[in-house]
Amino acid sequence: MSTSQHPILYSFRRCPYAMRARLAIAYAGIEVELREVVLRDKPAQLLEASAKGTVPVLILPDGHVIDESYDIMRWAISEACDCGWRAHESESDAWVKRNDNEFKPWLDRYKYADRYPEHPESVYQQYCLDWFTMLDTQLREQGGYLLGSKMSLADAALLPFVRQCAHVNRDWFYQQELPAIQAWLDQFLASSLFKQVMHKYPQWHPDDAPTIF
Repeated sequence: MSTSQHPILYSFRRCPYAMRARLAIAYAGIEVELREVVLRDKPAQLLEASAKGTVPVLILPDGHVIDESYDIMRWAISEACDCGWRAHESESDAWVKRNDNEFKPWLDRYKYADRYPEHPESVYQQYCLDWFTMLDTQLREQGGYLLGSKMSLADAALLPFVRQCAHVNRDWFYQQELPAIQAWLDQFLASSLFKQVMHKYPQWHPDDAPTIF
C-alpha cells in the first residue's frame, strides 16, 4: 500500500473497463495513484485487493475496495463538487447494463472470432452492427449524445467499447451508414479528456515511486 493518501487505481491502458474508470476520475478532477498492470503478469497486491484479478480496481485510503468499473465511475462523479455527468444517472445505468450484458459478449466474439468457430466472423459483426444502428438512432434523436446534447455518464461508459469494436476493422466501421455514431466516436477520440486518460505509463512494480494520475 502506498504511503500517500491518494486512492490507488490498478489499471490497464487499453482495457475498456479501465478506460471508463479513468475517464470518470479525470473528468471529476480526482487524483489517484495509478498502478499500470500487465495482465499476463498481475501483481500480488492486485490479487490481494480483488480475487477477481481484473482491472480496474480502486482502493480508497480507508481500505475500501471498488472492483467494478461502473461503480468506480459512480464513485468518482459522487465525489466531484460539480459534475454534469450526474444528470440522467438512472438512464445511464440502463444503458451500461445493456452494453455490458448484451453488446460486450458479441464484441468479444467479433474481436476474437477465431476462438468462437461455431459462427463465422460475419455473424458476430452483424450483431455489433445491429447494436451500432440502435445507438446511431439514439444519438440522432437525442442531439449528438446518448441522453441529450451533452456528454453523460452513459457516453463515457459506452464509448471505450465502441472504440474497441471499431478498431477491429476500422475500414468496415467507417463504411457503414452510421454518421451519428462515427461523429460521436471521432469527437471522443479527438478530445483532451481521451488523450489525458490514454497517456502511456510503464508497468508498475512495488518499489516504484507513486505515479499520480
